[in-house]
Amino acid sequence: MKRRQFLTTGAATGAAVAAATVSAPAISQGMKEMKLVTSFPKNFPGLGTSAARVAKRITAATSGRVQVKLFDAGELVPAFGVFDAVSEGNAEMYFSAEYYFPSKSQAFNFFTAVPYGMTHIESWAWLMYGGGYELWRDLHADFGMVPFAGPATGVQMGGWLNKQITKLDDYKGVKFRMPGLGGEVLRALGVAVVNLPGGEIFPALQSGAIDGSEWVGPWHDLAFGFHRVVKHYHWPGFHEPGTAGSYVINKQFWEGLSAEDQEIISAILEAEVFIQSAEYDGRSPASLDKLVSEHGVLLHKFPDSLLTELGKVAADVVGTVGATDATTQKVWDSYRAFRKTAIGWSKISLQGYMNARALPFEYG
Repeated sequence: MKRRQFLTTGAATGAAVAAATVSAPAISQGMKEMKLVTSFPKNFPGLGTSAARVAKRITAATSGRVQVKLFDAGELVPAFGVFDAVSEGNAEMYFSAEYYFPSKSQAFNFFTAVPYGMTHIESWAWLMYGGGYELWRDLHADFGMVPFAGPATGVQMGGWLNKQITKLDDYKGVKFRMPGLGGEVLRALGVAVVNLPGGEIFPALQSGAIDGSEWVGPWHDLAFGFHRVVKHYHWPGFHEPGTAGSYVINKQFWEGLSAEDQEIISAILEAEVFIQSAEYDGRSPASLDKLVSEHGVLLHKFPDSLLTELGKVAADVVGTVGATDATTQKVWDSYRAFRKTAIGWSKISLQGYMNARALPFEYG
C-alpha cells in the first residue's frame, strides 16, 4: 500500500468521500461487516466519540457495503484484548494505543509516545517522510494486520498525585498508573507502576489501590473526575509529548475490500486524525480553567532540575528498550535519527515563534 498523506483538510477529504459515495451505489451482495473494537470507554469524549464517528462514516460513505459495528472496551473483548482479536480475525479493526502491546514487540512503544521524544506533528512527519510507516507496516504484517495513524492527544499532563512532586525521591514508594516507556522510566525510579485501562483509573484512585495516575489531559481528566480524589496536577508530561492512537485493520479483511472501499476508509481515517487531534487543543484550555477555578485543583510545573534528571533516566531506559531485539533496534534507530532532525527544525520554527510570542508586548 502506498504511503498516504493523512494531514488533509476536512473539506478535501469530505469531497473525496462524497465523490466515491456517489459513484458507488449500495449493493447488498457485496456487503461486509466490520467489527471495530476499542480500548476506551463507551461514548467517552474524544477517544470514545472518535471510534463512533469512524464507524458511522465508513458505513455511510460505502453506502452500506462495509457495515461497521462498534464494540467499546469490554463489550466484545477486554480493553487490552483488541490486538489479539483483530490479529486472530475475531474482529476486523481496533482503535487503541500501540504502547499497550509491548508483549507483542517493544517496537510498538515507538508508535504511540516516547519520553522526551517527538511531538505528534514531528511523529507524523516521521511516519510519512522518515520511513516510520514502512517500519510500522512491517511490524504489523507479522501479526496479519495493517496500521493507520489515529488522532493525537498532543502534549499530555504529568499526572495526578496526592502530593506535589519536586524531586526524584518524591516518586519513591508511589503506586502510579502509567503505560508505555514513560512507565518504564518511573519504574527505574522505584515507582510501583501499573497499567490500567482508562475506565479503571478512577476506582483505583478512589480505593487507594494507586496513589496517582496520568491519563491524557484536562479535557479527559475533567470528564473522569480525578479532581474529586486527588488535587495535585503536574505538568508538562515529559513521558508523552505527542501521544497518537492507532486504527489497525485485519490484513485479510483489508485485502478483501475493493480498491474503492479501501480509498474511502483510508480517507475517513486520514480525516479523523485532523478532526480529533484539533478537538483536544480546542477543549483542553477551558477544561483546565474549570479544574483550577471551580474544583480547586493545584497546578504544579515540574522544576527544571527534576525534568533534567528525568531526561537522563529516560535516555537510559529508552535506549535499553530500543536495543531489545533487531526489529526494535531498527525502529529505534529510525526514530532517534528523525528526532534529531525534527529538534533542529522545531527549534527554529515552532520554538522560535513560541519564544517570540512570549515576549512582553501588548496584543489586541
